[in-house]
Amino acid sequence: MATRPSHRATLTCCSTRSLWGWSPPPLPADTHLKRFVDRVLPRTGLAAVLYFAAIWGLLNLATALPVRWSLTMDGLAALAAGGWCSLNFWRCRHAHCLVTGVGWLALGVFAVAEAGIGRSLIGGHEEHLLLGVLVAGLLFEGMWCRVRGTNAVTSIPSGRPPAVA
Repeated sequence: MATRPSHRATLTCCSTRSLWGWSPPPLPADTHLKRFVDRVLPRTGLAAVLYFAAIWGLLNLATALPVRWSLTMDGLAALAAGGWCSLNFWRCRHAHCLVTGVGWLALGVFAVAEAGIGRSLIGGHEEHLLLGVLVAGLLFEGMWCRVRGTNAVTSIPSGRPPAVA
């Protein structure tokens, strides 16, 4: 008698383009926009490392600049991180990207608005908030994974295997 793969194994298998086996596989690329995002979104390897390094570089550059430019760099870093996570969530439903994408995009818009008025409204803690959003996203993913058995946000209820065609 052949054994059927477990519910957990079915949902957590990863494509070779996934982030070192951590990300869920991308959803079907059934439009030109989805295929374009799949081509340009760095999901693994050197491209992903360089993208994160560029964000880290913006944050480090921000510490050496006057307030207006510092807030601009913080905003750009948050927008870049939020954009990446939002696109990643759209394409493969990675649980932490639901929180980090929204949180970082909001922080990016807020920091750029602060740069426009020329001062921080939260006492210069934009970078701390960026890290706080990361922690919140990872905690959310940990809880999601514990309850649902996968790090992908899916509609399959916990404890029930997917329907077999």
